[in-house]
Amino acid sequence: MKETQDIKFNLPEDLKKCIEFHGHLCPGLVYGYLVAKEAMSLLKLKRSKDEEVVAISENDSCAVDALQILLGASTGKGNLILKDYGKNAYTILNRSDKRAYRFSRKKHYRYKGEAKEEFGRLDTAISSGTASEKEKRRHKMLKSGDLLSKPFAEVFYAEEVRFIMPPYAPLARSEACATCGEMTMSTKMIEKDAGKRVCIPCSA
Repeated sequence: MKETQDIKFNLPEDLKKCIEFHGHLCPGLVYGYLVAKEAMSLLKLKRSKDEEVVAISENDSCAVDALQILLGASTGKGNLILKDYGKNAYTILNRSDKRAYRFSRKKHYRYKGEAKEEFGRLDTAISSGTASEKEKRRHKMLKSGDLLSKPFAEVFYAEEVRFIMPPYAPLARSEACATCGEMTMSTKMIEKDAGKRVCIPCSA
């Protein structure tokens, strides 16, 4: 049986960068990688230096890390927006062209790789809760490799959607909380008794 590391030798270099950042290869990371690559092709995107590209993820899964690496989207820059609905769906926007695509995963996944029998056995073990950690890792590697071999249209729907200009990351001065004294973004502060402005934790 192959060890989990073996599959990495055949991976694209940009996916290896995603793995290095994320820490391991898994199907979730591959989903994000596939979406980012397709969005870059459809919207003619380059990695965002500032907020030229906006990624809206409807989950907080491993996929988000691939969006960060390939699209240059991050919460710090304000161009990565997380809406944790638990849905495997993503909207990618190109500010300059005012275009956007939404990608949503198709309902049914079927393994089509060479190790079909092995994958079925591992899938059953995971579903029943009897799989070992080694079996879980092997299952992830098989599914990751299989996803990478599929045409994008077998995995995701892609729909061009209405472009709505998202706001740029807000900037505001900081001021000291009247209770704890810690510097806080002024627009995040809450006014309490006697006009004191406090941070959110101190307002409770």
